[in-house]
Amino acid sequence: MESQKDGAVRRALLQKLESLQRSGVAQLSRPTALSDLAQPVGQLTSEEDEVETMVDSPAGNQASQLAIIRKEVEGCTKCRELATTRTQTVFGIGNPDARLCFLGEAPGADEDRQGEPFVGRAGQLLTKIIEACTLKREDVYILNILKCRPPGNRNPSSEEAENCGEFLHRQFDVIQPEYICCLGSIAATNLLQTTEPIGKLRGRFHLYRGIKVLATYHPAYLLRNPPAKRQVWDDMKLLMNEMGIGIPSNNS
Repeated sequence: MESQKDGAVRRALLQKLESLQRSGVAQLSRPTALSDLAQPVGQLTSEEDEVETMVDSPAGNQASQLAIIRKEVEGCTKCRELATTRTQTVFGIGNPDARLCFLGEAPGADEDRQGEPFVGRAGQLLTKIIEACTLKREDVYILNILKCRPPGNRNPSSEEAENCGEFLHRQFDVIQPEYICCLGSIAATNLLQTTEPIGKLRGRFHLYRGIKVLATYHPAYLLRNPPAKRQVWDDMKLLMNEMGIGIPSNNS
């Protein structure tokens, strides 16, 4: 059977090869002399050294792989309108080994300016929700369906969501969270590939590639509809209970 380290090496090498392919590298040169084959032990090429570093450190492994994907995102121009109107891409932030990820829909003006997800008013409310769950932003990972701000904060198109989907799925493959909390209908319907409204999706768990997913209302929606905070808190209590995390009963 394949060992955990062998599996990590294999995944890292495949990811490196995919990265090279996307950069336009069609083939790799083969060694032409015995001296090339007789490379001293411990003397690695930059690519090999990068892979070895990632494999030897579990936390560094995930952070390094996310850094590779982030670099690809920064150079992405698949969505012409988004690529020409963005200030910068907004990749994601938090613990690369997080048990829980919060998934939103797309960056807004504040996120586009700062390069970090959920930093505006909705982000401040999300921080309060996370802290009410006895967690910190640094404990979780926060990301969006899209990595670029849609002009005028419009909803992401299906084509844009599909274009960004490759990066999103790879982020989750690297982080390997146990739980994902979808914030709002767009995040939930795109991740779960469903047309069910958020009101019917919330309050119960779904599955995405073996990961438990809970959908709830977006913090921006709560700013417009404060009474919905009670339903979101019910969802958070359900999620924390499933994660085995106790929360004070007086939180609301």
